[in-house]
Amino acid sequence: MLGIALLLLALICLGLVGACVWLAAQLRHTVQLQGERDAARDQRIKELGKRLDAYLAGSVRMGEELHELRRIVAPLPDKLNQIEQRDPSSLSFTQAARLVGLGASVDDLTHSCGLTKAEAELVSKLHGAKAHKP
Repeated sequence: MLGIALLLLALICLGLVGACVWLAAQLRHTVQLQGERDAARDQRIKELGKRLDAYLAGSVRMGEELHELRRIVAPLPDKLNQIEQRDPSSLSFTQAARLVGLGASVDDLTHSCGLTKAEAELVSKLHGAKAHKP
């Protein structure tokens, strides 16, 4: 009877050892899979970081170009006022500005105010932008 009990106990111990070995193998496999997922995640984060850096660099360049455009465009209203003041007998620029406010096109300005196409475009851009702001 004691021999049977010892044999049964040995079989149980072997079963437990087998279960431990199987669980250890499962754990190693799970750790390996998690390592692969972590590596893929880290690679994706690295790629997204590079994309973000590219977007930020583009935004900075766009901001610099916008700043440069503002610097170029800022003096235009004063220049237009100077042009209008040079020829006080001609109200063509003031009249053109009013017409732009009413929705006149560049061609309308050249025909009705006697402006060159470049002058009409300038007036249209300057006063048209003001008309569309709230």
